[in-house]
Amino acid sequence: MKGRRQTVTILMADDDEDDCLLAREALVESRLANDLHIVRDGEELMDYLYQRGKYADWGSAPRPGLILLDLNMPKKDGREALREIKSDPLLRQIPIIVLTTSKAEQDIYRSYELGANSFISKPVTFASLVEVMKTVGKYWFEIVELPLEQRENEDGHRPSQSTSS
Repeated sequence: MKGRRQTVTILMADDDEDDCLLAREALVESRLANDLHIVRDGEELMDYLYQRGKYADWGSAPRPGLILLDLNMPKKDGREALREIKSDPLLRQIPIIVLTTSKAEQDIYRSYELGANSFISKPVTFASLVEVMKTVGKYWFEIVELPLEQRENEDGHRPSQSTSS
């Protein structure tokens, strides 16, 4: 175990404002020293990752070390975004946790088939969400080793970055 915390950008793709607010509060409550960015649909998620549109400025879209992905979003749903991310050689190494209200076996199976690293049904209570975030933080930021390009250098620059559009 690494026993140290990294500052890792978490990108949450979810169109439910309440869920985003609760996730932000749960991250604070679980004492994760991470930077949370939120996008509201699959198209905005892809713009963020490819640094297009309002995310074209380098500082507005740091490469995420982890994506929390809802399946049911407008414009481009989480399944489509997951398929696109995992088929791109420059993005596929980013761990993706599907965090959704769905408990359907079909959604679980399909998410893993498309390359999700984990599938978590959204907890019903805030206390349960805090526990999930603590566990996610411990596992992804303290125990596992992420590829070097997932971490930003101390000066805030990535060793490599996508320029795809």
